[in-house]
Amino acid sequence: MPENQHTDLFEDRFATALRDTGHSFRTDDPAALVTGGRVRGRRTQLLRRSAVLGGAAAVALVGVGGALLVPGNAADATDPLRTSAATGPATTGSPASSTSPGAASYTGDDLLRSLKKLLPRGTFSEEAAEGTESSTPPYAHVVFDDGKGAAAIDLTLNRVEPDSDQAREVTTCPDKEFVDYDSCTSTRLPDGSRLMLFRGYEYPDRRVDTKWWNAELVTRKGQHVSLSEWNAPAQKDAPVSRPRPPLSEAQMKKVVTADVWRRVVDAIPEGLPTGSIGDTLAGLLPDGLTVTGKGGKDDYAFLVVDDGKGGSLVQVNVQPGMSDMADELFGDAEKLPDGRLVTTRTSGGEKEGQGVVMWTADTLRPDGLRVVVSAFNTPAQDQDATRDTPALTLTQLREIALSTEWDAGA
Repeated sequence: MPENQHTDLFEDRFATALRDTGHSFRTDDPAALVTGGRVRGRRTQLLRRSAVLGGAAAVALVGVGGALLVPGNAADATDPLRTSAATGPATTGSPASSTSPGAASYTGDDLLRSLKKLLPRGTFSEEAAEGTESSTPPYAHVVFDDGKGAAAIDLTLNRVEPDSDQAREVTTCPDKEFVDYDSCTSTRLPDGSRLMLFRGYEYPDRRVDTKWWNAELVTRKGQHVSLSEWNAPAQKDAPVSRPRPPLSEAQMKKVVTADVWRRVVDAIPEGLPTGSIGDTLAGLLPDGLTVTGKGGKDDYAFLVVDDGKGGSLVQVNVQPGMSDMADELFGDAEKLPDGRLVTTRTSGGEKEGQGVVMWTADTLRPDGLRVVVSAFNTPAQDQDATRDTPALTLTQLREIALSTEWDAGA
């Protein structure tokens, strides 16, 4: 496996995932979702956090933010959001409830129209989205230019258990002891929703000037709306195009609180997996380990575990749609009888911690699902090693990466 490939997967996630847990982390790469096979895999996994809609509706629904829902065959192309099929309004039950038979469905174009209507005046390019006709949950991505430079903007939707740890973590500001940022507020809105507005950096060490600003909304019903923006046309590997991202805090709040997104989340069908991959990782740990820290988002999660000999960082990245990278990443890998590819390796740490080692198991399923699990001999990559070896062996990492639990969530 190329040396820089593993770094691309994990180099920045440990630090940037901090904002997701208040004293932990953030993750992934939504702005580069529309280019390349490797990025397509990340994008697909990113969508897991969002809702999938189903059913049909026959009546028009008018919502806040100018979003108009009308039957798909009657919708004008200028409507900000229309139902692709319609016989009745979607229900608004608890996150565990199933979608009603009359729930609306939406196309990627519907979501893009609605997002663009909520943004200031400007031009749009590199548009990408998935609606409810896809097997993956909805998201919308645009590169927006208000005349001051191109900027990537991403919206994702999800549903979380109300008042759960996950709901609290996603709207809690990170601890500045762990991550450097310019500002962050976490407030409760009059309707009981919690809103976090974060202004930070794509790379916590600021080796480039890419800024990352983020708004996270979780309602009392568990509807989760996430908005990210950058001062560059892509999250990574693109020159900074403007001094700061285009949307102010007030404008980010306007976008994530628009009722149109809550209606989308309300239509999540029963049975769609909504648990985090961090939960899956925790469930696959061998006996004798105590979890002392956790975090992550989308296709990335981390745990800090202790076997009595000190903290050890364990992280996982799950990427669907990676079949076209098989030759590049798994040319020398072992091929199992069922067609899965697996390789293990040891290397130095990815950051500046002294004496850090990283043990990795990397796997690819025949359907393109890639699961990479790594463990370190330190609780944080930017800290010096605190133990001789990671808390998990290469054999244990291999077993975790090959577990069928990942296939169930794909």
